[in-house]
Amino acid sequence: MTPPAGHLQFRRQCLCLPPITPARCGARCLGLHLLQHPHAWPSPASADGPGAADSLCIFPPFRSIPYVNCIGVFFCLSAANRGTSRDWQDGEEWSPVSTEDLTNGSHDDVLNVDQLQKLLYLLESTNDPVIIERALVTLGNNAAFSANQVIIRELGGIPVIGSKINNPNHSIKEKALNALNNLSVNVENQVKIKVYINQVCKDVLSGPLDSAVQLAGLRLLTNMTVTNDHQHMLRSYITDLFHVLLTGNGSTKVQVLKLLLNLSENPAMADGLLSAQVDSSFLSLYDGHVAKEILFRVLTFSQNISNCLKKEGCLAVQPTFPKGSLFFLLYGEECAQKMRALAEHHDADVKEKVTVLPRF
Repeated sequence: MTPPAGHLQFRRQCLCLPPITPARCGARCLGLHLLQHPHAWPSPASADGPGAADSLCIFPPFRSIPYVNCIGVFFCLSAANRGTSRDWQDGEEWSPVSTEDLTNGSHDDVLNVDQLQKLLYLLESTNDPVIIERALVTLGNNAAFSANQVIIRELGGIPVIGSKINNPNHSIKEKALNALNNLSVNVENQVKIKVYINQVCKDVLSGPLDSAVQLAGLRLLTNMTVTNDHQHMLRSYITDLFHVLLTGNGSTKVQVLKLLLNLSENPAMADGLLSAQVDSSFLSLYDGHVAKEILFRVLTFSQNISNCLKKEGCLAVQPTFPKGSLFFLLYGEECAQKMRALAEHHDADVKEKVTVLPRF
């Protein structure tokens, strides 16, 4: 199936986080449906409509409606949330969801343009960490949808969200990175998000190992390297990324490998990868007992590097790789021995992957 215009084809490691939503009852919340479609109420509401009072409580009668889990609803729209009270015009669409409702985790719909604009304004203007975090979660959820990826960019939302990655609150930083990660699936959004790459790299490398912030940053960098356009910005961080790979837990290892796999497919990045100073413990990732999700990716990484070296013009000038570099690890005798041992691996996929690698 052809992807929508402006979207990346996931030929490389790319991840869009799914929306974080409350548990669903099996059907759309009836109360929310009735609020969004007042004409569907079984009997007339007692109020004249939104804006009729400074504080309007809507509790439609449900006598003739079959029971569903989410049948009860109570909405209170205050003048403080609405801004200035005003009369509603005939035919004007009414959005009954207040800013508080949009950020309290209970809103389970895709937001429209007005709601997104309101949420971005709130995010930009408030200093309340609870509201900031909730707003980022809601924006991140909505950024999982392609239409909203465009809308948020056109509303100027990327710099608003991006400014929160410098927040000292780690939870806020993580939610901002998650929102940028979903937005980065759109190619045009990447042009605006790339200004944060250096900061994200620094946070990934200096932050707590295996933390939620580190993983969120690695996911964003992985999405930003699906194409070759911005990969060069990570060149100076390659050695440190290998250090995170070797010291992190299983989840961190997998995420770093996804990022390195993207880089390894680009011939222009081959010299930077092979020149990186990498500890000899890297070869332990080629041991037969290593988890398949790690081992298979390491083998694919080796295959990509070999393919790059075979391509004519891959390295305009053949450099002399320094001792202790990745080149000497991958093309040394110890690695060759490990490859020969993996040729007898119990997993068929691993065995097949080893057979396509060059003989060491």
